[in-house]
Amino acid sequence: MDLGLVLILLLMGAVGGFMAGLLGIGGGMILVPFITLIFSAQGFPEEAIIHMAVATSLGVILFTSMSSVRAHHRHGAVLWPVALLLAPGILLGAWCGPWIAKQMSSAGQALLFSIFLTFSATQMLLAKKAAPAEGVAQRGLPGNAAMFGAGGVIGLVAGLVGAGGGFLSIPFMTWRNVKIHNAVATSAALGFPIALAGTLSNIYYGWNTPDLPRYSLGFVYMPALLVIAAASVTLAPLGARTAHKLPVQTLRKIFAIVLYCLAAYMLRKAIGT
Repeated sequence: MDLGLVLILLLMGAVGGFMAGLLGIGGGMILVPFITLIFSAQGFPEEAIIHMAVATSLGVILFTSMSSVRAHHRHGAVLWPVALLLAPGILLGAWCGPWIAKQMSSAGQALLFSIFLTFSATQMLLAKKAAPAEGVAQRGLPGNAAMFGAGGVIGLVAGLVGAGGGFLSIPFMTWRNVKIHNAVATSAALGFPIALAGTLSNIYYGWNTPDLPRYSLGFVYMPALLVIAAASVTLAPLGARTAHKLPVQTLRKIFAIVLYCLAAYMLRKAIGT
């Protein structure tokens, strides 16, 4: 890779890492569209570009989740019992997500990601917490079976789109009356099992794919992963610390607008593929 490309990837990693720590989103919502753009410019096989972008994003989240969760843990904000209940379903779902993605066309995957970005941006823009059920003072978390099922859905969708799962896990936990800072911190912890299962699955299902670029490990493009992760790990703790010091409503609105623009790009990619 030339120096210009390395600098672009470093910038992407810095922004993605900061957002991962600040909003508990894993960074994939920003990384996948930009990695797709860069891989397209590099002339990678068109049918594999989005698979590789998703897989590389999940690989980066392996590092950002560990970095940001340490910062959240220092504040005592991670609800580890909740994370442990969701983790088994998440591991299963995140493994299955890349397999489903492999059955899809590149256009179908781009369209799915565009829909996902639009949903996430709208959710972030509204940023409303569900009210407790009528007549119920405190709606708690469900039983073990329901938590496994919830984890499975979160992991499956996250594995499909290469994100950390915060777009589903945070609303789920806040709806169940988990405080927002605890939900963000616990979501950061859940990013690791999502990324672990999703990365390994993308390596396995992409292993024999022909014409992938040199230094690819399955669908994971290692040079981009390492450069982006280096910057992401540096900035994720800063984002996590900021989340505990500043109201993030204004940043959420700005970020939502960015996500709408990225959704438009991915929709264009889907139509043009």
